[in-house]
Order: sequence, then structure tokens, then C-alpha cells
Amino acid sequence: MEPVDALHEIAFWLERDLAPTFKVQAFRKAAAAIDGVDRSGLEARLASGALARTKGVGSRSLEVIGQALGGAVPDYLQALRDTERETLNDAGEALLGQLRGDLHAHSDWSDGGSPVELMVETAALLGREYLAITDHSPSLRVAHGLDADRLTEQLDLLEAIRASRQATAGGNAGGKSGRSGTAAIRVLSGIEVDILEDGTLDQTPEMLDRLDVVVASVHSKLRADSRTMTARMLGGIRDSHTNVLGHCTGRLVQGGRGERPQSTFDARAVFDACAAEGVAVEINARPERQDPPDDLISLALEAGCLFSIDTDAHAPGQLDFLRLGAERAATNGVPAERIITTWPVERLLEWTSSRR
Repeated sequence: MEPVDALHEIAFWLERDLAPTFKVQAFRKAAAAIDGVDRSGLEARLASGALARTKGVGSRSLEVIGQALGGAVPDYLQALRDTERETLNDAGEALLGQLRGDLHAHSDWSDGGSPVELMVETAALLGREYLAITDHSPSLRVAHGLDADRLTEQLDLLEAIRASRQATAGGNAGGKSGRSGTAAIRVLSGIEVDILEDGTLDQTPEMLDRLDVVVASVHSKLRADSRTMTARMLGGIRDSHTNVLGHCTGRLVQGGRGERPQSTFDARAVFDACAAEGVAVEINARPERQDPPDDLISLALEAGCLFSIDTDAHAPGQLDFLRLGAERAATNGVPAERIITTWPVERLLEWTSSRR
């Protein structure tokens, strides 16, 4: 296999297994350090010792590159491939097979760890038909949220990525593009916009009008009283730009950030508003969130809500969290026809634009 592919796949599995970020980044940096160098050039650098002195290439990465150049699957990669991981129940596997896309993913434009291009490439390799890039809005300064100017720049980048992938698809029989996966994946523009304390959305209406998908979430003052939080959430839901209500309780149940209790709000009122306004309730697939909890998924079902199973991925390997969301939805009896991420992209886009 190609050394760059091996390094990227190792990073994917490490992210999938929630390894420390520094460990993942070591392999991504090594991949970046040799990207664009052809096989013969790498072989020459390996033989001369120059590769070992290349910035970003550590001892483990050097071993991986050498074994890949020798025609073998590197030992470290094979060990990761062979690692026993949790399997889904039958219902979860069946629902996962029906999911077409992911409407909540972050890049290094805000608090994600990888470029948009790598997020898209990984989603394509995982068989996604569409991926929405939904970086944060400006009030979330800790996440380097996008103001209108930066969001405009990102929209230009997304258009360039679409054009490049379409050109690649047109130049390859069968629509394949080497290690870039299936070029047919649709890259959607989006945002995870903060619902501000007064219930308004943290981006200009003009910019929100330009986006394919708007995920609205609360990120601050999560311990507000129920009346305050309910009013805030209802304001965001009733904004005609909102398509998906993101991680509605804000809870954390595990992980490096510790635990955080769920917000208190009138869930019946919130889910009734989602059903009435045509806003999908996100089933956030991140293992540390598992949001909403099971009882609120049941309540949203009773209210007649639509759902969106999303990864909230902040790194390429986390895009595989979709399987965890599929199992939670299936276990809670959410029918596929009420999950918007099972829809073909044209139907999805018709729906996301219908309120604006």
C-alpha cells in the first residue's frame, strides 16, 4: 500500500478508538511530510537516511513508511485493523446501512483538528453520500467560531472542493479517485450556530440564507433555570433558518472533559415546537454525549419529531461514530423514515430550504 495511505489509516483508527490527540497528530504530520513525494523518491530517502531526518517523521512513522514501501501492510496498521471493537446489534447494523450522510462535522476552521478536504475524503471512504461542514459561529470564541467574513471564505473553499471532486469523477472510470475515495460525495455548506441567550441565532440572516444546513445548539450557560432555557431554545427552533436542534441537553457522560449534567428545560414544549416547525432533533453520536438521553428520544418520538443522526465529528476518525448513533436510534425504536439523514440529498436539500 502507499505509505501516505497507511499513515492516514493509522490516524483514522486511533481517532476512532479515542486515542490522545498528540498520538494521532504524529501520524498526520508524517503523512503531510511525505505527501507529494513519489515512491521512488521515498525509497531513495529511506536508503540514504534522509527520511529519518525529515521533520515530522518519527521512529514509528518511519517504520510504517518502510514496511509500506516494502510491499507489506505495516505491522502497526495491521494490529489496529485486528483490534476487536464493539459490534452493533442487528437493528443498529440495519439502520446504519440506510444512513446516507452526516449533517454535523467540524474542521480546523473552528475547533476541529483537520482540514475540510481530509474530513470530506474520509467521509467518502466511509461510503457517505453527503457531508455537511458545520463549523462554529462567532460567539463561541474558544472554538474560533466563524464570523460572516470567514464563513464567506469557507463557502468559497467548499465550492472549490466540489468542483475539484466533480472534475476528478469525470476523469476516472467508475467515479473513483484513488485514495480520495468516491468523488461522488456531496459537500454541503453549513454551520453549528449558537442559540444566543435571547433566542436569536449567532450569524446574520443573510449568511444563514446561503447555507444548505443550519444546526442550532446551546453552548453557554447550560445551568440556566428551566424557564430561561426553554425560552432560549424555543427562540432558536422558531427561527426559520434552523433545520436541526443540536445536542439538546448539552450533557457529557464520559471522556476527557469530564461529566456534565443535562440542562433542564420543558422537553415537551421544545419537542412540540420542533415537530410543529419542521426542525429535526439531533441524535448526537459522540460517545461522550449520547444526547438526547433515551427518555427524551422517546418523548420526541411521541411528539412526532423528525431526527438527524450526526457524528459531531471534530476529526476524520470520529466520522465513524455514526454507527453509535444508529444503534441508539434503533434501540429506541426510531423508524428510518423519520431520520432525515436516510434521505437522498436532493430530498434533504428541498426540506432544509423549505422554511426559508
